[in-house]
Amino acid sequence: MNHAPPHPYPSDIAFTPTVKAIQARNGSRDAYARMETDRGWETRITPDVASFIEQQTSVFFATANDEGQPYIQHRGGPAGFLHVVDDHTIAFADFAGNRQYITLGNLADNPKAYLFLIDYARRRRIKLWGEARVVEDDPELLAKLMPQGYKARGERVIAMTVNAWDMNCPQHIPQRFEAADVAAALAERDQRIEALEAEIARLRAASQA
Repeated sequence: MNHAPPHPYPSDIAFTPTVKAIQARNGSRDAYARMETDRGWETRITPDVASFIEQQTSVFFATANDEGQPYIQHRGGPAGFLHVVDDHTIAFADFAGNRQYITLGNLADNPKAYLFLIDYARRRRIKLWGEARVVEDDPELLAKLMPQGYKARGERVIAMTVNAWDMNCPQHIPQRFEAADVAAALAERDQRIEALEAEIARLRAASQA
């Protein structure tokens, strides 16, 4: 796929002329125009963003059919199930599911795709726009992308070329934590309490000797 942005600014992938007109009407266009010329949205996956992507266990993948009807599908797996192939490409194994094949049908008609990633604990979110393709009959690639030890059956690969991405502010993101992270923090706390209690007992015994 062509990595070159099809618009003067990467953000034009979302900021259509109609969107810009509404921004102007509501007083935000000047600020976004400065953003576009000063730094703008990124088109390459930076190392920091690559790390963020590969830490995700739950993401949302959006496509649209040839009539423009959008569809959002949840995709989940262990950390690392999303693979950053290079600074423009994300790929993942397509696990067997409910056999509706809406995403596959949409991509057959319209390659436009969107990934929404959110980290509730750190209150970060990243939006990625691009084009995706379905890779069938490549068992070697599928095996490479399948998470080790994960109980799922991979059927094919979906590869997304990233054309633009943006990381927005944490406003209105509720802070939530994974159960495994909470359990680990509580276990660490309990170990610390146990160590402190043992130290107190030792000091008490020493003072009474």
